[in-house]
Amino acid sequence: MPNDLGFLLNYNELKEDFPLLKKTGIVYLDNAATTQKPRQVINAINRFYIELNANIARGLYELSLKATKLYEEAHEKVAKFIGSEPGEVVFTKNTTDSINIVAWMFIANKLVSRENSIVVTISEHHSNLLPWKTIADIVGCKLRIAPVDKNGFIDIEIMKELIDETTVVAAVGLASNVTGRIQNVREVAKVVHQYGGYIVVDGAQAVPHIPINVKELDIDFLAFSGHKMLGPTGIGVLWAKQDIVENLKYPVQGGGAIKSVRVEEGNIIVDYADMPWRGEPGTPHIAGAIGLAEAIEYLNKIGLENIKKHEETLTRYTLKRLSEINSLEGVVGGFSAENRLGIVSFTTKKYTPYALATKLGLEGIAVRAGFHCAEPLHRYLGFNEGSVRVSFYLYNGPEDVDKLIQAIEEK
Repeated sequence: MPNDLGFLLNYNELKEDFPLLKKTGIVYLDNAATTQKPRQVINAINRFYIELNANIARGLYELSLKATKLYEEAHEKVAKFIGSEPGEVVFTKNTTDSINIVAWMFIANKLVSRENSIVVTISEHHSNLLPWKTIADIVGCKLRIAPVDKNGFIDIEIMKELIDETTVVAAVGLASNVTGRIQNVREVAKVVHQYGGYIVVDGAQAVPHIPINVKELDIDFLAFSGHKMLGPTGIGVLWAKQDIVENLKYPVQGGGAIKSVRVEEGNIIVDYADMPWRGEPGTPHIAGAIGLAEAIEYLNKIGLENIKKHEETLTRYTLKRLSEINSLEGVVGGFSAENRLGIVSFTTKKYTPYALATKLGLEGIAVRAGFHCAEPLHRYLGFNEGSVRVSFYLYNGPEDVDKLIQAIEEK
């Protein structure tokens, strides 16, 4: 392994914080699906259940007051992480849940009709594609699909042709979970805002890996998941501009989301709570929010800029090593490392994606095989059987890549 690869974190030292990695010795290269959890996050969740378990908000006893304080602090930490205000952050189940809530919000508030259009890209994860197809089918509006180039980038000039005065929503992934390409959502936002539309951004892949500031991006909605950024499963985030949603009805209703409910002259009169509580009816995933807040503390100590540079080094090295394999068939999105997260998806002539992933799994190397919930993109770029995806995080190193390449080449 060469010594001049570029910037790398002290990944072996960081790996000591991850109990599963230490116990199993697995080469874990499936971080785009979910990341491993450091002991700091695990301990924070355990501490809540052992020492502070109580429901939040209306309890006037010590346990409830402390749990409420931690839950409110979690909103603050998440908001600061993405450059927003605490009142703009709503906790959900995951990215998929967040995007579905936004999609149904457009229905609930009659913001989309038969005369409108919705623009998506062909590179979207199914979670940022299918909700918009459903909404388009229900109201009978046009769903316009923007292509990408051979490297997986959106062509902003084509987006300008597809977005017009009928467009109410443009749904775009900030980074592809297949190619790792980082899209210029700010330019898309500029175009859709010219016509009074909204931009909904899937940040599931990008938020854990690169610095994000929602105000600088000038987007309207952002969705991401805790489990892809060292946090627990079952906790997601929906960020929305407060001036957009403060007067909108949420499609999910229930206790905790209101200030008062009264029956007057046979009618139900509702005074809704302020944000973010209006978007969080019912008992939330309190421990999940606390775990996510702890994960953000961990990431902040390392620094997202450092994580970004670390992954860039691993991505370049992976693309170089893959190019040396005689049986390599193709890399989805090409060999350029430009504007790319630590994600590389590829195919070989020797194995189908599932066969290769199975082989690697038997040798203790965890990767992902298939269409990665982005089948249209695979087929559009000619990868009709899917691909094998490797994806990195802060605890991966060049040795993991070397083991991957060695296992692929072994007969």
